[in-house]
Amino acid sequence: MVACAFGSFASHVTVRADHAQRIPDGIDDAAAAGLPLVATTAWYALHDLAQLAPGESVQRELALFKVSAPASRRQELIGLADVFHARIADLGPDAIVFELAGTPEEVDSFEELVRPHGVKELVRTGRIGLGRASSSQTSPRRQLALR
Repeated sequence: MVACAFGSFASHVTVRADHAQRIPDGIDDAAAAGLPLVATTAWYALHDLAQLAPGESVQRELALFKVSAPASRRQELIGLADVFHARIADLGPDAIVFELAGTPEEVDSFEELVRPHGVKELVRTGRIGLGRASSSQTSPRRQLALR
């Protein structure tokens, strides 16, 4: 597990469950130690600088999944990709690379459904966003942050 909290340089700390995440497969402890900093930086940029709030902004995440895909399971995986509007970015003899852009919740759902098939590799950008085009005002802080 990796987490972010005030006082997290202490030997023991209690954190909220939503501030802790499982370390992704294939990431060692040294690399995982930097994940909270990445998440905190993204949060600061989206919520504090750009002031992007759910409902007032368009927020997306891009993910690439390399999934084990023997011939007998390919149609099922392609069907899942179709439901999520994922694109086949690469196709090999025993694996498919899917590209998915969607809300973080959609990316989480797709990951949950393909994981039993065997996720060989997974890369996620993290949340990105812009204020809605239908917004009547752009805050001065948002203009500054988006330059």
